[in-house]
Amino acid sequence: MTKTKIDRSDREWRELLTPEEFRVGVKEGTERAFTPGNYESEKRPGLYHCKGCGTALWSSEHKFESGTGWPSYWQPASEGVVATKTDFKMIIPRTECHCATCGLHQGHVFKDGPPPTGERWCINGIVLEFRPTE
Repeated sequence: MTKTKIDRSDREWRELLTPEEFRVGVKEGTERAFTPGNYESEKRPGLYHCKGCGTALWSSEHKFESGTGWPSYWQPASEGVVATKTDFKMIIPRTECHCATCGLHQGHVFKDGPPPTGERWCINGIVLEFRPTE
């Protein structure tokens, strides 16, 4: 099942998100490493949903300790829920990831993660809502 793409104006995003969520999610910022409540140390089983649209993007089954201060996953929760694009903000190109449904910026993916993918999806916890498995 393909979700309908959501397109919001900055005004609509500001009504939905806090100022910091807007800065990170819409303006493609980054929260500080080890920000309290960013889910970096969350250990319970469950799914991490996009704050912009509720899509399940990340699973605790794919989460690992990267030591970076951000929640890290070796792959998205399911195929097609996360989209990527090239980011040139740091001069050296990086792969940015965002919610494929609403476009909310999630973080970046790097090629220094664990098996089986070798990828580290380094995600801003502020744009997530964790829903533990009951």
